[in-house]
Amino acid sequence: HSVSRASPNLTFVPACLPPDPVEVEELQRFVSNSKRLFVMTGAGISTESGIPDYRSEGVGLYARTDRRPMQHAEFVRSASARQRYWARNFVGWPQFSSHQPNKAHLVLRDWEKLGKLHWLVTQNVDALHTKAGSQRMTELHGCTHRVFCLACGDQILRSELQEHFEALNPTWKAEAFGVAPDGDVFLTDEQVCTFQVPACRKCGGILKPDVTFFGDTVSQEKVSFVHQRLAESDSMLVAGSSMQVYSGYRFALAAQEKKLPIAILNIGPTRLDHFASLKLNSRCGELLPLIV
Repeated sequence: HSVSRASPNLTFVPACLPPDPVEVEELQRFVSNSKRLFVMTGAGISTESGIPDYRSEGVGLYARTDRRPMQHAEFVRSASARQRYWARNFVGWPQFSSHQPNKAHLVLRDWEKLGKLHWLVTQNVDALHTKAGSQRMTELHGCTHRVFCLACGDQILRSELQEHFEALNPTWKAEAFGVAPDGDVFLTDEQVCTFQVPACRKCGGILKPDVTFFGDTVSQEKVSFVHQRLAESDSMLVAGSSMQVYSGYRFALAAQEKKLPIAILNIGPTRLDHFASLKLNSRCGELLPLIV
């Protein structure tokens, strides 16, 4: 697995103090006491790989722009919304797909290899845990590296779709204005209106990234599977998530109900702060590598 050894890209990471030695010790004790650790990660673990998030103070998408992410109903209902989504995604894809895991992703992969990490659930759709080599893992909201047909269910790789886009739009060019989470970039309506979007090669249906858009729900089957993994675990670590989205938050509620100890590593407040055993305000890629 190719992993960037370069220093982390902190453009989209909120300011925070270096890890406090006392906090490092507390997290060390938490991890040492865990035999079957359940880990949930969010956008804050990938910001150090140069991928912006939505909610971080000052540097997240919501703080920087008035832009909002694609809604599921709009994507399904509107051909022009799909055209806009795919045009922006086409421009952003080469950069987005080239992002590499950072130290935090690698540490979690190593914990899995050591038998410490029982299961990893990521709310991210960037494939960085997969690139790092994690295997005991559920991508709660899917992954942008896969595309499927809403009509027949046929799946293709996003990289393959990029070739179809290029073939359909040989002379189309667009300059991106800034980058957003999930491989999105900012384009003007004029740039988008001539972009051609391919249909499913098998049935002519609508192609959609294999991700849960805002307003859509995670399948009951996946939710049940994650609840089973949580039931087998003895503690929970949340890394890089404010847990504002219910699809992830429900598992923290379940962990609280089971009286599992919960540690949070996130810059800024989270929805769990009032019932967590431990809350640390540090960068994931800075603190996690200090835990033995």
